[in-house]
Amino acid sequence: MIKRVHHIGIAVNNLKESVALFEKLLGVKAHIQGAPCQKVTEACFKIGDEVEIDLLEPMGPDSAMAKFLEKRGEGLHHIALEVDDINGELKKMENKGFQLIDKEGRDGVAGQIGFIHPKSISGVLVELIQPKGK
Repeated sequence: MIKRVHHIGIAVNNLKESVALFEKLLGVKAHIQGAPCQKVTEACFKIGDEVEIDLLEPMGPDSAMAKFLEKRGEGLHHIALEVDDINGELKKMENKGFQLIDKEGRDGVAGQIGFIHPKSISGVLVELIQPKGK
């Protein structure tokens, strides 16, 4: 079951510049961390108790994020939805006819993740996430 929007991922070319803009916009400081498992550096902005905005900068030219930026430029990369059972939810989505990028959950920064292909959701990349410890 989808529980809530966990975070919104935004692709950026220059994390330092984008962090300054979003700190000014949101009035909160970012938590910056490397995510080698996804080949990105991310800045997380916690908005209230529920949602995060994550700015994502590629760690190198061979990352999926670098390819995304090359093809589409900066902007919305994905919407992450929190679930209790990543593998069960991925299977449900496949059974509903959605094209999956990940058939099973894999390690992500905040827990187990799996992506649904944007071709099957009006061009929007959707990440399902089962947070650590849940």
